[in-house]
Amino acid sequence: MQSPLISPQQLNQLLGQANTIVLDASINFKIPNEQPKVHGAVIPTAVKFDYDKVFCDQESALPHMFPSEADFNTKAKELGLNNESIIVVYDNAGTYASPRAWWMLKAMGHKEVYVLDGGLPAWIEEGYMVNKVYRKEKELGNFEGKLDPDYFINADKVNQFSSLQSAHILDARSQQRFDSLVPEPREGLRSGHIPNSICLPFSEVMSGGKLKQPKDLTLVFDKLSLIDDKPMIFSCGSGVTACIILLAAYIIQRPNPMGIYDGSWTEWGANQSLPISVTE
Repeated sequence: MQSPLISPQQLNQLLGQANTIVLDASINFKIPNEQPKVHGAVIPTAVKFDYDKVFCDQESALPHMFPSEADFNTKAKELGLNNESIIVVYDNAGTYASPRAWWMLKAMGHKEVYVLDGGLPAWIEEGYMVNKVYRKEKELGNFEGKLDPDYFINADKVNQFSSLQSAHILDARSQQRFDSLVPEPREGLRSGHIPNSICLPFSEVMSGGKLKQPKDLTLVFDKLSLIDDKPMIFSCGSGVTACIILLAAYIIQRPNPMGIYDGSWTEWGANQSLPISVTE
């Protein structure tokens, strides 16, 4: 399997190809413990891929929920995405927000999509040039994806997996949040975790804004004593950092990395009908 990560050097080579499209998936809100964001600079030819306000379900009260297949395809065409595009996603803090954009495109069946390892800071560190604004001229693309419903799953499915213990549910929030030792940053949410879930803070798979090396990622997952034939479901606060630990599992080819619980704790912690576990 080809690595989903791409280096700044590899991206620089790809920029000369007509079918390469660079997507800036930076988000405005701060992810806990992320590296400082780089403002006022974008990678040449990049266009904005805004899954917080544009590529999301506009009718949902929950943040950046996956849009309908039709809506995604329409907006992807407007960005100039094509079925044959080589797509590279990045964000302006490192490898924090971009994994969700990568997984969204994977969910729509696009195979040639990669994450810039270390994001914009790594690009700048290598001395490559940047622009101040996004590419404005866009030709309508022919992107026509088909959504795989297992890539972003709902609370009912997660609740079933939890009660039957038929999947590993990995939670990317901090150990303190998982153990209900600190209040949730979003007001009105219960503290605790999904019953029978496993805490894997996303910071455990990262170092300096990048994913750790595969051998180190393997050690992280080996400590969890996962059963290979069980699918893995990934959750977090709002469906962003869950994609980081999913990407880590993908890099080391862990068996059965199924999908993201899209509502994550923002939904689960607010819904009194859903069970929670707390640390005694």
